Amino acid sequence: MGVVIIDGSTIRDFINDEAAFTKAIDKGFTDLDLNNDGVLSRSELRKAFESLRLIESHFGVDVAATPEELTNLYDSIFDKFDCDHNGTVDREEFGNEMRKMMLAIADGLGSSPIQMALDDSDQSLIKQAADLEASKFPA
Repeated sequence: MGVVIIDGSTIRDFINDEAAFTKAIDKGFTDLDLNNDGVLSRSELRKAFESLRLIESHFGVDVAATPEELTNLYDSIFDKFDCDHNGTVDREEFGNEMRKMMLAIADGLGSSPIQMALDDSDQSLIKQAADLEASKFPA
């Protein structure tokens, strides 16, 4: 477990490093593509968001939501990712939406630094952004 200090520039620098960001997106996409068909299905994307438990909890406290509410929410997320509305999310669509999400996080952080405790094994995009920033400083 480590503590990192990040702000919006940490996220933006990661996104602007095309090689690092593309590598992270490609790995994330490959990890989510459970049947290796080169696209993400509705169920594959839903499993990814369910595993994060971002929707079913609020600051660590479980939030009661009906299965229908969760399905509607996950469907709306999928529809946002599926830009061409063909029923699947390809690598480019995934990358574009993840870029938008990361930019929204960067905008939210602005120039105000925050501390985050991150597990060393965490490979989230935020952790990778923090690692990229840390790699620029001498040890």
